[in-house]
Amino acid sequence: MTMRKTLDDWLSWQESLHGAVIDMGLARVSRVRDAMGLKPACPVIMVAGTNGKGSTCAMLSSIFRAAGFKVGAYTSPHILRYNERIAIDLKPASDERIIASFEAIDAARGDTTLTYFEFGTLAAVHSFVAEKVDVIILEVGLGGRLDAVNIFEPDVSVVVSVDLDHQAILGDNREDIGFEKAGIYRAGKPAICVDPEPPKRLLDHAAAIGAELKLYGRDFGYTRMDNQWSFRCGDHARHALPIPALRGAYQMVNACGALAALEAIRDKLPVGIGAIKQGLVEVEWPGRFQVLPGRPAVVLDVGHNPHAVKAMVAALKQLPYAENRYAVFSMLADKDMAAVVELAKGEFDHWLAAGLDMPRGQSGEAIAAVLKNAGVASVSAFDTVAQAWSAALSRAGDNDRIVVFGSFHTVAEVEAARRHPV
Repeated sequence: MTMRKTLDDWLSWQESLHGAVIDMGLARVSRVRDAMGLKPACPVIMVAGTNGKGSTCAMLSSIFRAAGFKVGAYTSPHILRYNERIAIDLKPASDERIIASFEAIDAARGDTTLTYFEFGTLAAVHSFVAEKVDVIILEVGLGGRLDAVNIFEPDVSVVVSVDLDHQAILGDNREDIGFEKAGIYRAGKPAICVDPEPPKRLLDHAAAIGAELKLYGRDFGYTRMDNQWSFRCGDHARHALPIPALRGAYQMVNACGALAALEAIRDKLPVGIGAIKQGLVEVEWPGRFQVLPGRPAVVLDVGHNPHAVKAMVAALKQLPYAENRYAVFSMLADKDMAAVVELAKGEFDHWLAAGLDMPRGQSGEAIAAVLKNAGVASVSAFDTVAQAWSAALSRAGDNDRIVVFGSFHTVAEVEAARRHPV
């Protein structure tokens, strides 16, 4: 085992350890799991979905914490610090905790190479076991069937939504993508689907393996009344629930998925109505239609595919009137930018297109060309997101609104600029 002192040392080394950044398959990471004897004794909740899975994990974490349980949650990607991916009781794990897990993985893996994400997945579960958490929440990074988190055995599996993203890996239609996400379901275990139009291949797979499938709208759902709502699941109901603190009407459906998961394992982790209410009120999930305090109004949204941006646009329509609407926008080259722009172009008066200097990134000029081709009249191009953000701040008045979206990287660079203004 070579010496790596800091967390950054470890992460840099992991990026070059395996030949491919993404290598779908469970054989290698399963070997290392077995060598480590890594088998959680506490309940495990696994959450997949094109969008909404992070918000669902955040709600579950907040509710379990309010109920007094010690919670481990693994999510990705991070916005500012890698530590955000491995949260214990809603707080990012320390560098020391993560490094200790990395050392244990490296000692056990022999000559097996692992990707950056596989290392992180093993480190998260190793950290949770070491910290003796009461419940583990695992967000699927990509797809489900062949994602590294799927080497662990869930007590309940949740598929939040199924739509087009990562088509080169998962397939170019909802049926194939739904099948990949259904790969986290288990025979004889609760399997929850929150998507209101579940793909047939997802339904067929759940039936073929004998999963206990619960469908939104059929087996569980909600009724909203002004500033509260009721949740039903079978013959059980939760009434007078507060609207989740996370903004966007779609968060109600995500909350349904979280509560359906709670119902599925209430014999193992009983949670009272008080904890559910507290958890929904206190939940935080940065970068997901996050409205910052102050003027001009600023919204941060990591939405990077048509499904997510359609939800963002719907949420924008619920905000107060803004005189001028600015978009600080950048997307990775392998995303469906044309579809995203078509959905969002009516919501902004001025677009500030920014380059991303990273693999799969593209220049501000290239992004501006897509915008102009879509008929957007007011477009400015910038080399960096920080430059676009600075320009937006200088142009926007108190009655205007700035929306930062298109990628996790876009939001991360604005957050970094906000914390360390030049």
